[in-house]
Amino acid sequence: MTKYLGIHETLELLEVLTFKSVTLTKATAMGLLVKDLRLKEILSNEVTATTAHINRMKELLTEREGNRA
Repeated sequence: MTKYLGIHETLELLEVLTFKSVTLTKATAMGLLVKDLRLKEILSNEVTATTAHINRMKELLTEREGNRA
């Protein structure tokens, strides 16, 4: 994989990161409100997966920043 992201790729990654952050917030909030155990499990899985996705995107952006010099 290439170490450098183009500016358009960086902007798209930031857009997806914003969307994933909203998804994480909503899944976390809804997880506290739902009573159905299956739905709680689905939301919990979503929180886990989305957190991993966000962390990976942050890594990609950090690598991008670190490679500018």
